[in-house]
Amino acid sequence: MKTENNQPAKGQLSRGLKSRHVQLIAIGGTIGTGLFLGAGQSIHLAGPSILIAYLVTGLVCFLLMRALGELLLSDLNTHSYIDFIKQYLGERAGFVAGWTYWVCWITIAMAEITAAGEYMQFWWPKLPQWLPGLVILILLLGLNSINVSAFGETEFWFAIVKIVAIVALILVGIGMVVFSVKTPVGHAGFGNLVNYGGFMPHGFKGLVLSFQMVLFSFIGIEMVGMTASETADPKHVIPKAINDIPVRIILFYVGSLFFLMSMYPWQYFSAAHSPFVQVFSNLGIRSAAAIINFVVLTAAASSCNSALFSTGRMLFSLTYGGQSKFSKKMGKLSASQVPRNALFVSTAVIGLSVILNLLMPGKVFSLIASVSTTCFIFIWGAIVLAHLKYRQRVGKHHAVKFKMPLYPLSDYFVLAFLAFIAVVLCLKSETLIALIASLIWIGGLYVVKFVGDRVRGRVAEMKENDD
Repeated sequence: MKTENNQPAKGQLSRGLKSRHVQLIAIGGTIGTGLFLGAGQSIHLAGPSILIAYLVTGLVCFLLMRALGELLLSDLNTHSYIDFIKQYLGERAGFVAGWTYWVCWITIAMAEITAAGEYMQFWWPKLPQWLPGLVILILLLGLNSINVSAFGETEFWFAIVKIVAIVALILVGIGMVVFSVKTPVGHAGFGNLVNYGGFMPHGFKGLVLSFQMVLFSFIGIEMVGMTASETADPKHVIPKAINDIPVRIILFYVGSLFFLMSMYPWQYFSAAHSPFVQVFSNLGIRSAAAIINFVVLTAAASSCNSALFSTGRMLFSLTYGGQSKFSKKMGKLSASQVPRNALFVSTAVIGLSVILNLLMPGKVFSLIASVSTTCFIFIWGAIVLAHLKYRQRVGKHHAVKFKMPLYPLSDYFVLAFLAFIAVVLCLKSETLIALIASLIWIGGLYVVKFVGDRVRGRVAEMKENDD
């Protein structure tokens, strides 16, 4: 909704994101530290068959985004997709999903800010770990506070760095395979995909276990759903960004890993280190570690930038229209149509990582990050259930042209996949702990909302009786 001078109406977010911003935000959401750092562990579990896991998970994420896109285009005045969860699954489900999503991105940002300090120590070993994270956080807050275009421009260039790194790897891989370049462990070639224990060296079990890490690599893909209310031409931009997801997954994930394992046999990759660093280092490029370290630092900063954007908008959406003093402050926009107060609060909470980093060991942050990522299973499941309810409600009166393909089978396929991932999480002790912690968190939020609704209902009833 806009006023006569074509400016956003009061209380509405600015539509300052351009098509190139949303396209690169969508790409950035599918390229993160999960690929640059986590791919080593995934390859260690499944070998070359990890390509199957990425293709299947990529298909699921594409269908998830098609469901989300259909919801977003059905009402362009919504602040975030949490509004659809509230509308179709109820206030309690929306409350739990909203605060869970907020906390997920808060904890991810905490972990990424901590990691950024470690990456900077690569160049300056004596630099206090907490200092770089704090500086990056303050800079990103400043950019996000200006206007939404500043966020979009920052994320645009972060994504460019990641894309250039992956494209460079693929080009090097093509050259090495075509010319069968000799390496310290043999020759580059497609035979490396099957000559070391076969395409599925650890059997079906290894492939199944890898899905957990692969899914976590796609965390953030739903970021496009947070940009709809601030996109200049959402009816055109959102469908294009979503429909391009399969190509991006095949190119950036499957393509990069395909050539990584063609250049070097999978068994030579360490689960504890980035396979990208290992490949370039083994090629004799002395600056390889520094280059990849810069790329990973960029990925961490990009994730934190996305976290500030998401948490700020989510806190604004959760409190918008509320009657308490806190809600009125958080639900207020600045002159540039940015939820600046919500951004400041989210940043302050993320900033606690500076203190926690001095008091708590790194394993605690790993556990927090695991808990947050398992919570995304709930978030994604809620999006699909909201889409099912939406289609059931509108029936034959469905007017959105951007429809979910193969509805409702595609929705049930995504839900079945998420249930499968939940089962996989039970197979390892560390992920089982994270899953249990996530369930306790979600259950606790339901209880808080239930008790809060009952208390407010009784207070309202008492006022009516007094009147």
